[in-house]
Amino acid sequence: MPQDILIRILLLPVALLYGLAIGFRNLLYRFGVLRSVQFDIPVISIGNLSVGGTGKSPHIEYMIRWLDQYIEVSLLSRGYGRKTEGYRQVSVIDTALEVGDEPKQIKQKFPHVPISVSESRALGIPEMVKRNPEIQCVLLDDAYQHLAVRPGLNILLTEFAHPFTRDWLLPSGRLREWRYEYRRADIIIVSKCPPNLSAQQRRDLIAEIDPYPRQRVYFSRFQYGTPYELLRPDLKLPLEADTSALLISAIANSDYLLQYLSGRLSAIHAMEFEDHHYFSEADMNDLLRRFQALPDQRKIILTTEKDATRLELFREFLWQHQLPVYVLPVEVAFCDDDEAGFQADVRQFLLDFMR
Repeated sequence: MPQDILIRILLLPVALLYGLAIGFRNLLYRFGVLRSVQFDIPVISIGNLSVGGTGKSPHIEYMIRWLDQYIEVSLLSRGYGRKTEGYRQVSVIDTALEVGDEPKQIKQKFPHVPISVSESRALGIPEMVKRNPEIQCVLLDDAYQHLAVRPGLNILLTEFAHPFTRDWLLPSGRLREWRYEYRRADIIIVSKCPPNLSAQQRRDLIAEIDPYPRQRVYFSRFQYGTPYELLRPDLKLPLEADTSALLISAIANSDYLLQYLSGRLSAIHAMEFEDHHYFSEADMNDLLRRFQALPDQRKIILTTEKDATRLELFREFLWQHQLPVYVLPVEVAFCDDDEAGFQADVRQFLLDFMR
């Protein structure tokens, strides 16, 4: 911990320069020097102030799963990490290399929902609506910093264990903007909460965030499902105490996941990479070597849904070596009675927009 603080202090001058640059850019948008565009279709942005780790994808999936029952919902993402450029509609046969890992993951779950990727949301939204005229609502993935589009509803995520109020600007910390930019949000969701969240913890964190009167704060947590085999999704394997796992993950923060797995398996051996890391042949060979070296009789390889989209690129390798790779599914659940309030706010926004 003292070493981390020292590194942050040493990087503080760079963080201040970065903060001045991003603050000046935001100021240009605020005073209209740089223009934001609005659309005559409901646009809901789901993003965060940090570079990751808030559970954005499961919350987007929650929104799609809920709204898809009532309206024609769609999703526009940047497609971070893809090797293609420009606007592209995501299909179920696309790979993570072509559309990005998160759009690929979400398209697999909702094949009928229009999903597209584009570096420019301002250009991507009209193109997507032109190609899919039935669309009634656009969800923007990770667009909190994309000020070229002014969403009708701005949802900001922050992690319970690492709220933006205690973070630092890049590269000293993980914030992409100054903390005070939370003021742009209409709804703030505190994600990855413990299952036994107390009323006092809620009050303390709301006081720490200090929301504006117009802002609503809700709390959510993750619900993990039964792992399924990557290459044969119909095969499921419940986590058991006599099984050990080699956990391969390339997500921004695996603490919440490790905490969930602790006690559910006999041992957890973690292979962790940077967020959105695209695995190489060397990584796969290391994975094979480390898995074979595990002494446990019952052992599996466990990964997240997002990481699974990048591991799929090595299907032949996994088949060849008969590696038992299992994917741990996750969904969002709201704490206490927050789901009703959150849905009511989103529903009211959609009704007001369509009047």
